[in-house]
Amino acid sequence: MVAVLVIVLLLAVVAWWLWRRNRQRREDEAYVPPGPADPFADGDTDILRGDPKRVKAGDMVEAYGKTLAVRGTLRLSEGDYSWAEHFLDTGTGVRRWLSVEADPDVELVLWEEVKGADLKPGPRELSFEGESYRSDEQGTADYTSEATTGLAPTGTLRYHDYEGPGGQKLSFEAFGDGAKWELAKGLTLDRNQVTIYHQNES
Repeated sequence: MVAVLVIVLLLAVVAWWLWRRNRQRREDEAYVPPGPADPFADGDTDILRGDPKRVKAGDMVEAYGKTLAVRGTLRLSEGDYSWAEHFLDTGTGVRRWLSVEADPDVELVLWEEVKGADLKPGPRELSFEGESYRSDEQGTADYTSEATTGLAPTGTLRYHDYEGPGGQKLSFEAFGDGAKWELAKGLTLDRNQVTIYHQNES
């Protein structure tokens, strides 16, 4: 009787050991090591200051001590490249917007329309308010409009961008064929200068 119990106990131990070994092998086979971490990723910053790549209508954007609501967004694409322009409610009649590009690092530019300037895009260099700007890039993009932008739901945008000193920028935009150029002056922002408050998060 004792011998039978010993044999049963040994069989149970062996069965448990085999089950445990097979389970460990399956876990080892299923394990996928994490890829290399991006040392320049903004994960912590996004947690503290919001994610610029997720901005949408209704969100709040704080920069330079002012907090403005996002009224609408243009999602633009040109070939494989895409970016967004988020229109801000200034309450002053002056149009401002925040552009967000990721190529691969996130670039934030705060723009304000310029009225009455007698400038046209095309030259390699332009002078504006005593500063010199160099032609940077130009092209035509397709856009889709979300919420309140004052534009059609879809369309095309011609643009010609210039770079100046200290992160300053000039941009000429024309919505649709034959439309007049609209001029805006922009300033590149450090990621830590912008806080985004996402609204209606599910």
